[in-house]
Amino acid sequence: MNEFELIQNYFQKISKNNPAAIKLNDDIFFDKKNKLAVSIDTYNEKIHFPDFKKPHLIIKKIIRSSISDLISKGVKPVYFFVSGSGNKKSFSKKNLKLISSSLKKEQKKYDIKLSGGDTTNSNKVSFSITTLGFAKKIIERNKAKINDDIYVTGNIGDSFMGLKIIKNKLNINSKFKKYFLNKYYEPDLPFRIYKYINKFANTSMDISDGLISDMYKLINMQNLSFEIDINKVPISNYLNFYLKNNRKKKYNFIYNGDDYQVLFTAPLKKRNLIKKISKKMNQKITRIGKINNPNKENLIIFKNKPLNLAYFEGYSHKF
Repeated sequence: MNEFELIQNYFQKISKNNPAAIKLNDDIFFDKKNKLAVSIDTYNEKIHFPDFKKPHLIIKKIIRSSISDLISKGVKPVYFFVSGSGNKKSFSKKNLKLISSSLKKEQKKYDIKLSGGDTTNSNKVSFSITTLGFAKKIIERNKAKINDDIYVTGNIGDSFMGLKIIKNKLNINSKFKKYFLNKYYEPDLPFRIYKYINKFANTSMDISDGLISDMYKLINMQNLSFEIDINKVPISNYLNFYLKNNRKKKYNFIYNGDDYQVLFTAPLKKRNLIKKISKKMNQKITRIGKINNPNKENLIIFKNKPLNLAYFEGYSHKF
């Protein structure tokens, strides 16, 4: 079974008397009465990151992907807690100094505060990050409306290219290599969107497992369908250059996850507002599709032709 079937079959019923848990079907916990939002994520070596050769960069990636959940919900992250597992080699004095330095930089960059955690001995490196913030409301999943536009922030696919380089599955020049590796280790979070997303979005989440698979999750308890045009999915100039010069298909590079951009839907009447806010934030926001009624099938369009949805599975933990 996958991770979502596991939650649904064994844990969802336990939380039924706790509305703040949102049926364990959203990215965060939200206690409306106390205006408290909490997110927790676990990252394991060989699963979420290939190795621990660059601890100063791995911890940056972990922190950014963790606070991404709150950002996508319209919540400013305030406090974070780090629990780490490792051994004498992975948690050497040298590595711990590198980790500490990166945490200090991320704390300053995003105005968040390290507030506690835990450490254990383990042969494999693992981190669990808990992030807290406060808000009067959040943008939940499963609140899309028929005819909503579908949007994403930033660019999609750069982090996947970085992962391929780390795994020695891609040989490119040093300039491109540096760019894609940077996007893997230090994703460009649309951080400031937390201030504005409540003004226009009906439903939202961050893209971690993959654009298409996360689109399914965004409306998985609604009787709706979606349509996404691959041609409209934003990619960087670097990825576009690579695809053209190597005659690669764009759709192979935009569904693999690790993007940590925000995926959301909004009414048509909000288009101008979104353009204005995008310009104000200097944040790329792209309309890539729309929400349809349940009588229509989910569609992925590429050059005006539908593609096989099963191809775009994205990432899921299997048990």
